Amino acid sequence: MTYDPTSRTQALVHAGLPAKTGLYDPANEHDACGVGMIANINNEKSHRIIADGLRILENLEHRGAVGADPKAGDGAGILLQIPHDFFASEATRLGFELPGAGDYGVGFVFMPRDPAVRERIEHIFFKAAAEENLEVLGWRDVPVNSSVLGESVKPTEPFHRQVFVARGPGFKDTDPLSFARKLFVMRKVVSNRVTSIRDTDSSGYYVVSMSPDTIVYKGLVLGMNLGDYYTDLKNGKVTSALALVHQRFSTNTFPSWPLAHPYRMICHNGEINTLRGNYNWMAARYATMSS
Repeated sequence: MTYDPTSRTQALVHAGLPAKTGLYDPANEHDACGVGMIANINNEKSHRIIADGLRILENLEHRGAVGADPKAGDGAGILLQIPHDFFASEATRLGFELPGAGDYGVGFVFMPRDPAVRERIEHIFFKAAAEENLEVLGWRDVPVNSSVLGESVKPTEPFHRQVFVARGPGFKDTDPLSFARKLFVMRKVVSNRVTSIRDTDSSGYYVVSMSPDTIVYKGLVLGMNLGDYYTDLKNGKVTSALALVHQRFSTNTFPSWPLAHPYRMICHNGEINTLRGNYNWMAARYATMSS
């Protein structure tokens, strides 16, 4: 007996799914818990793409996503292209200037609530950037509406900051991939130095994203509240040609701000349960790695 995709498609349509149209085929239906993406195939940026991405989140529901605290979920987030015009106007308002789109990176950073610790981490950013021939242009406080958070979540809410980083005077390579790699190296150097701090509490620090192309807004909020929490996402000047969204439904890991999806490059459907194994494999390969 051979598999007949046509008969399967007909059966699914009879079961109530839409008929095959365009890129959609009911034969490709499968479980996809909490993941969604929308994009303009002509790469035309608009606020509507972001609004539609948020609407996807609003319509994602799950029996296990909310506990006794009705405002506390397992986390939700959205990945979008860097809204250059919006950030350029914000930078001007804050007293620094941005270069052209693609010639700077934006880091979204969860910071500790203690101002003294934040200042110390910012100094680490400045020093690490200079070491990699990069330049920190300025910082921005990300506006949030904390009233949408659950009471059980508020004690762990980080302070949200965005850092803008460009090529420094000694950075001669114009290849965008080289710049992206330098941002990656800077992020790892900063994170290693921050996590090695022993004389003060730096918990709450986490780099959500650091890229010249994309930015992630995420947190321990319900999907329907993400746009209300991060007011940037409701600003008509914030535009993108794609939106990748995820509402997390944790099964065997405790919800936390860093574990909300998307991550810096992906969002995925399902748990990644091989973390300890990955750490061990990387440790075993350190001696043979070079760059």
